[in-house]
Amino acid sequence: MSSPNQPVPFTADDYRARMDRAVESAADAGLAGLLVAPGPDLVHLTGYQPTAITERLTVLVLAAGQDPVLVVPTLEAPDAEQAVGAPALTLRDWTDGKDPYAVTAPLLDSEGRFGISDNAWAMHLLGLQQLLPGTSYASLTEALPMLRAVKDAHELERLTAAGAAADATYREILKVRFSGRGETDVAADLSALLKQFGHSQVDFTVVGSGPNGANPHHEAGERVIERGDMVVLDFGGLKHGYGSDTSRTVHVGEPTAEEQRVHDIVREAQEAGCRAVRPGVACQEIDRAARAVITEFGYGERFIHRTGHGIGVTTHEPPYMIEGEEQPLVPGMCFSVEPGIYLPGRFGVRIEDIVTVTEDGGRRLNTTARELAIVE
Repeated sequence: MSSPNQPVPFTADDYRARMDRAVESAADAGLAGLLVAPGPDLVHLTGYQPTAITERLTVLVLAAGQDPVLVVPTLEAPDAEQAVGAPALTLRDWTDGKDPYAVTAPLLDSEGRFGISDNAWAMHLLGLQQLLPGTSYASLTEALPMLRAVKDAHELERLTAAGAAADATYREILKVRFSGRGETDVAADLSALLKQFGHSQVDFTVVGSGPNGANPHHEAGERVIERGDMVVLDFGGLKHGYGSDTSRTVHVGEPTAEEQRVHDIVREAQEAGCRAVRPGVACQEIDRAARAVITEFGYGERFIHRTGHGIGVTTHEPPYMIEGEEQPLVPGMCFSVEPGIYLPGRFGVRIEDIVTVTEDGGRRLNTTARELAIVE
């Protein structure tokens, strides 16, 4: 049995299944295999995260017809052997003074095209190309954008727990004083609360007060929050290795009629985007549904970003809810729905929930009130 504080552990079989699916997806995309460097993809596929990423080559090689092989420096092999997914792969180590590319090259089709992690070091790619000039490569984001997009039940459990922790953080932040304090003070409160509710990593704490709220990615600054300010709060990070990301907009004291109206429009747009979620619908339809509401009320030019992004072992990943993205939604996908209106020099409003696709619709992982909250 699991709880929000103790999720069901991943097993070697879970990682084996993920690697098998990755090999199948690579073949469907016309690739000979995948080369996975340290980073989110390696964690997702093997459970292994090197304690330090250095110039020494570490790479997971996945290809049809052969067992997964993790090439690691000898001095890091003991740590790699402790990874939960290690029993599902073969470790091949190399020692300093040896050529790591000579160890890796025999694992690759000398004429094949491979997907490679976006964050792989250029020196490693060039080293392989020098030994295997007939190979070619494509970034994983380009070749397999949906590699991590569909979550299994245990991943959804972690994302749900992360969302609940972010919700608890929001409920608590409504109790603190805003007026007379700096944005950085409130941001520090958000960070402390996320950690209090189980986050191991805080990725962002946006606090955009007054005119700063019109900048969607405003970093909390020294501006002192005043009565009469609209304040955009956008915060999240990782809990149990999976992401949270939620936005709510609050007001210090009573809002004006215009401020309330703009907030109501964004809330209606966010509701429309969430209602549009169901299997088979193209990602762009979520963007269209939310954007249509804001455009109808005359603020279309003031909605200046995509409606959403995927979330998993990172807080931003495919799929993206944006015009032109025709990828159909699949049960198990998780992404944000976060429309906004931004009025330069005045204020901004954004409301964001993480949503997962179910068999017949969508389910929000954030459940806090979306009405405009009044704070002191």
